[in-house]
Amino acid sequence: MNSPANLFANVAKRSSRAPAAPFLPMSRAEMDKLGWDSCDIILITGDAYIDHPSFGMALVGRLLEAQGYRVGIISQPDWTSVEPFRALGKPNLYWGITAGNMDSMVNRYTADRKIRSDDAYTPNGEPNKRPDRAVTVYCQRAREAFPGVPVIAGSIEASLRRIAHFDYWSDKVRRSVLFESKADLVIFGNAERALVEITRRIAAGENIKTIRDLRGTAFLVPHGWLPDEEWTVHNSTRVDVPGRIDAQPNPYAMALEDPKQCALDNAAPEPAVKPIVIMTREERQAAAKEKARKTVVRLPSFETVSEDPVMYAHASRVFHLESNPGNARALVQQHGDRDVWLNAPPLPLAMDEMDGVYDLPYARAPHPSYGKAHIPAWEMIRYSVNIMRGCFGGCTFCSITEHEGRIIQSRSEPSILREIELIRDTTKNFAGTITDLGGPTANMYRLACKDKKIEESCRRLSCVYPTICSNLGTDHSKLISLYRKARAIPGIKKILIGSGLRYDLAVRSPEYVKELVTHHVGGLLKIAPEHTEEATLSKMMKPGIGAYDEFKALFDKYSKEAGKKQYLIPYFIAAHPGSTDEDMLNLALWLKKNNFHLDQVQTFTPTPMAMATTMYHSGKNPLHKVTEDSEEVVTAKSGKTRKLHKAFLRYYDPENWPVLREGLKRMGRGDLIGNGERHLVPPAGAEQDAAPQRGGERRPPVAPRSDAPKGRVIEVATRRNGRGGERRGEPAPFMAPPSKVKAGILSTIKSKPKAGRK
Repeated sequence: MNSPANLFANVAKRSSRAPAAPFLPMSRAEMDKLGWDSCDIILITGDAYIDHPSFGMALVGRLLEAQGYRVGIISQPDWTSVEPFRALGKPNLYWGITAGNMDSMVNRYTADRKIRSDDAYTPNGEPNKRPDRAVTVYCQRAREAFPGVPVIAGSIEASLRRIAHFDYWSDKVRRSVLFESKADLVIFGNAERALVEITRRIAAGENIKTIRDLRGTAFLVPHGWLPDEEWTVHNSTRVDVPGRIDAQPNPYAMALEDPKQCALDNAAPEPAVKPIVIMTREERQAAAKEKARKTVVRLPSFETVSEDPVMYAHASRVFHLESNPGNARALVQQHGDRDVWLNAPPLPLAMDEMDGVYDLPYARAPHPSYGKAHIPAWEMIRYSVNIMRGCFGGCTFCSITEHEGRIIQSRSEPSILREIELIRDTTKNFAGTITDLGGPTANMYRLACKDKKIEESCRRLSCVYPTICSNLGTDHSKLISLYRKARAIPGIKKILIGSGLRYDLAVRSPEYVKELVTHHVGGLLKIAPEHTEEATLSKMMKPGIGAYDEFKALFDKYSKEAGKKQYLIPYFIAAHPGSTDEDMLNLALWLKKNNFHLDQVQTFTPTPMAMATTMYHSGKNPLHKVTEDSEEVVTAKSGKTRKLHKAFLRYYDPENWPVLREGLKRMGRGDLIGNGERHLVPPAGAEQDAAPQRGGERRPPVAPRSDAPKGRVIEVATRRNGRGGERRGEPAPFMAPPSKVKAGILSTIKSKPKAGRK
């Protein structure tokens, strides 16, 4: 994989400890203060503008600013009018459009397709500040505001909709976002390289319609278009045959049946004789690589995949197989009389480039125009540090791999430590605790394939499923070193790890688990087994529950050695493709056996282009070759079944007991209804014991015996509402008889009284 010129090759180096530059302007008045008559680039985002590298618009804006361009930001414009899109005038180069850090449909709707009551990326959590399919709406409005100005779309929403995709909210396959948005270009994945190069070329006078050679970009071209005559087209059905295989011609046939064709063949010139060339293995590999560089794989058309679920699943499988930037080929998909062309994925950033991106002079605060407004997403990350990107886990329900890639991109230790010092020195109300050193996964920092050549040729969908690849480095020593140096910084009292942990990797390094448990867990550590049943886990590409048990044993051991009472907080998904009613029942019985009371649970939401979404829509398993007769994936689609699956995760909640009783009887498992220890839910009428008393308060649960075993029940902390207050009125959980009750986590952790304000 040949690396291009460094992202910051022409940018003067500056220390991240230098004073932050003024905020990027969001109004004409701010432009006037900067002495600007116009902006080169105007970025439109569905999020509040927070000048921090965890927020995409700030990162992109500062990156372009460092290249010498004048960048303005329009945050959460009123899309019902074109006027807010004219607030900063006409951009000299182009519009940059994003829905924000989240897909707008996931942001606005629950898994049950109901409008959410709040938005974490909006001041005061106010909902409805962005439209459905925000990228499309913003692109259309920007085009209307100033016709003729190039429009470039990016972010996770555009990235996950770059080809024909199943849309859960409209329950149909939709065309590429390029059609509906009318964008000139979509930048997918990590956008820095493509964005800087595009900006330079447009500034130099090049027409955006001619920029067709950059990795990580997608665009529309006439059907059949190729960059030049050296390119060849490879039909995807030859890569992974999705059904009936055409009969092979008889090699012993002496003549063609069609005499006209035979005459044509006889009249053809003699084929040129080519000498046999003996090549070394390295030469063959180089030749194959060069051929792949000039080969485009044609996916089944939009018209085909929108009507044929099997072909949709096939297209999804091929798309994911062509995701390694070391060997991925370009992809093309016909939509009517035009093609959507996708260049190969972007090359990952080198460590010094990652440092350059995160060392830019961010103000590290929300824009002053928001005043004292409460922005939940900002408050969640204001004391955290992003140390890496990407994920090689490949979980089928997750969009991180499709967007950020499988190759881990890590920052250097000095860059991370400098940011911690910046938080200490410049962030308001910092009390000495860093809430996270992480990223998509907490413990993938600086993990990589042991051999770069193997990495570039690999076509596995996951480095850790079904087993951890023997070529994957699992040494956590660099992360341990980072933790130790971070907590040794003067003024830092505590370094917590808030990102999810890949526990099957962690157990490969017991020293890391000991370091983590001894110093970096604040009582609770979240991990995500997602399920207990192998049939479901195989559709998620997640390890078996035995890996969780192995990690828990180490966690408990090192917690005990450290003299701490600490608990694992597991996350599970309801109604995932492949999960049957029986699978969810077995998960519920496992939860009850271990006395887990899960408060925050999630129902599977099919997001565009995820492989689990393919299973949901097509009923096929794209993890294996897809044919008409290949494995069928059972999926909970009806509201009734999805509600039952979610109820299994909260089996102790009286509000779920009627649904569970009905479901258990339908499944022939009425034997699990009763008041005994082996029962899952109590019989009808038990709700009265948990019903609200006068005054609206529920009866308190039966208190556990003082000699009950400690530390064996794990209750997730109470869910918070959109304004940050505790959710009130939660039903009291059904409790076993007092003699058999085990202590819950909230009753075993003693909270320290808050000191009064001086």
